Amino acid sequence: MAVPACPRVVLGVAGGIAAYKAVELLRLLSESGCEVTVVPTKSCLRFVGAPTWAALSGRPVPEDLWSQVHEVPHVRLGQEADLVVVAPATADLLGRAAHGLADDLLTNVLLTARCPVVLAPAMHTEMWEHAATRANVALLRARGVLVVEPAVGRLTGADSGKGRLPEPGELAELCRRVLAGTEQDLSGRRVVVSAGGTREHLDPVRFLGNRSSGKQGYALARRAAARGAQVVLVSAVSAGALADPTGVCVVRVTSALELRDVVLAEASSADAVVMAAAVADYRPVERAAYKRKKSGPLTVELVQNPDVLAELVAARAAGQVLVGFAAETGDDDGDALFHGRAKLARKGCDLLVVNQVGDPGYPTGFEVDDNAATVLSAGGSSTDIPVGSKDVLADAVWDLVRAFWTGTLAATD
Repeated sequence: MAVPACPRVVLGVAGGIAAYKAVELLRLLSESGCEVTVVPTKSCLRFVGAPTWAALSGRPVPEDLWSQVHEVPHVRLGQEADLVVVAPATADLLGRAAHGLADDLLTNVLLTARCPVVLAPAMHTEMWEHAATRANVALLRARGVLVVEPAVGRLTGADSGKGRLPEPGELAELCRRVLAGTEQDLSGRRVVVSAGGTREHLDPVRFLGNRSSGKQGYALARRAAARGAQVVLVSAVSAGALADPTGVCVVRVTSALELRDVVLAEASSADAVVMAAAVADYRPVERAAYKRKKSGPLTVELVQNPDVLAELVAARAAGQVLVGFAAETGDDDGDALFHGRAKLARKGCDLLVVNQVGDPGYPTGFEVDDNAATVLSAGGSSTDIPVGSKDVLADAVWDLVRAFWTGTLAATD
């Protein structure tokens, strides 16, 4: 669906130090063709004044319920908007929005809006993690509001942690997707995605690893969040160069054992788990305390890592959909799909995404932006996904996961 011509966006700005970032968000939205009306709270104006908002938006800045009363702004702004986005949304703003309070212009706009609403929280970690804030966020999400997961990073003063406002460019891209009408068909679902390649340390300097960049797993997380899901992304170390997807909770791990522990814990309350990470099959029996010196041939004893996908299958809850990935090459025994079908039978998951790798004439898979795959189902069906962006493949996978939830793709034929 195309973005509406000159979409009307209300940019609400609550009173937090991150209000300065909303200035850049306003610029990006305006440059993309949006007609933006900024609705600041009184507290916001102590951080960034009305002249700044007016100059960058080219529109008057309604500061309270009593300005331009004859135009009824507290009703009109919400009614006419194509999108309402609040960045930053403070803990106070989230609480008032969740409980339908309307004691200023911005909360009145939130009550009258019948368009998509995006709230981008920013606050200290302790405030974000407080039970009251978590309950308010859950209530808003249950009503269809897209509440973005805050980023992890530097807060005010010397504090760091979860609660940082995502970067303006990421929020602008999220707004673009919402305006384009991305269907919120995963709303109300909680999904876990693993991404990247694990590292198994030989000593403080060296490790065993693989070529996974994490791009496909990040695309899966990004597209699930865009479609309304609550997403936990378990990111292995090789994906560290990628920007955190907006609205996604990112948990970073290094080794296969760390990934296993986090995925199993998060999967206990998930509707779907997608294991896109390249998890090392083996790890050294012993990690040397000191750097191993070069002194001729080196023999390293390895032990097999746990099979995370098999453990997920054994512990799965009713209705949970499990998706595995298989980077396969052909050999004397069979082609990539032959090995993929054998792996699907061994693992017992619902879907297996088979990537053909290692063929110079098939430039997809590791470390590139495009991908292609064949998705095998436990019921015997297969779905070919032609070469395209990793976002396209991610959407195709989520379409198949939805088909399991809706019963249009049976677990067994």
